Amino acid sequence: VQLQASGGGLVQPGGSLTLSCAASGSIFSINAMGWYRQAPGNPRDMVAVITSGRSTNYADSVKGRVTISTNNTKNTVYLQMNSLRPEDTAVYYCNARIATTQAKYAILSYWGQGTQVTVSS
Repeated sequence: VQLQASGGGLVQPGGSLTLSCAASGSIFSINAMGWYRQAPGNPRDMVAVITSGRSTNYADSVKGRVTISTNNTKNTVYLQMNSLRPEDTAVYYCNARIATTQAKYAILSYWGQGTQVTVSS
């Protein structure tokens, strides 16, 4: 299983950005997908998570500014970020909890490569 993230970049404060992450490989089912971020010197924190049942959970720091969504046909998760602030600057990682065709009852956590988001004027 591989997760391929894209969409990071440099954006001005108040701007918007959309991140995408596509899962591929021997996927039997996806239990949940989400985004985490890590700023220098800080731990990796949850930004937003969405389950297969479409339940969502957002970090307090991004509520009202961020929307997580999925395209189940494409095994892709999106993170629409609006009203970006300098404190949103971090490396963003996508995560997916997946059962593979080889182990249909074992849900494992997979990580994509990080994508840098920089909010600066």
